[in-house]
Amino acid sequence: MNNKIVFFDGMCGLCNSFVDFLLRIDKKNKLLFAPLQGKTAAELQINAGSHDLKTVIFYSQGKLYTKSDAVIEIFKCIGGIWSISVAGRLVPQKIRNYFYDFVARNRLRWFGQKSTCRMPSENEKGRLLP
Repeated sequence: MNNKIVFFDGMCGLCNSFVDFLLRIDKKNKLLFAPLQGKTAAELQINAGSHDLKTVIFYSQGKLYTKSDAVIEIFKCIGGIWSISVAGRLVPQKIRNYFYDFVARNRLRWFGQKSTCRMPSENEKGRLLP
């Protein structure tokens, strides 16, 4: 599977807002999206339990990226002005992930949690995988 898939916690308010943002800026429709709790994640053996649903996981060309690396790779994939995100690699991964983990630990308290996974709108149906 050569698709570029952003796996996210389908019940997290912050994660869903991130997906909304990516859907808006990904004008060339390079990315697909799937909840970590869904069928696509299970089929690709994305073990959400080992990540405790606290990280975005980016699947691209058979590789998995997590935490800050996933965010950088996602923006790099979108291209254009968003490619500047690769400059984030100048910051050591340990430091980037420290801040990523801080937000991840507090995301549900700060941004809320949905009672069910995100359902795709008509416009999103081709890009949101089960």
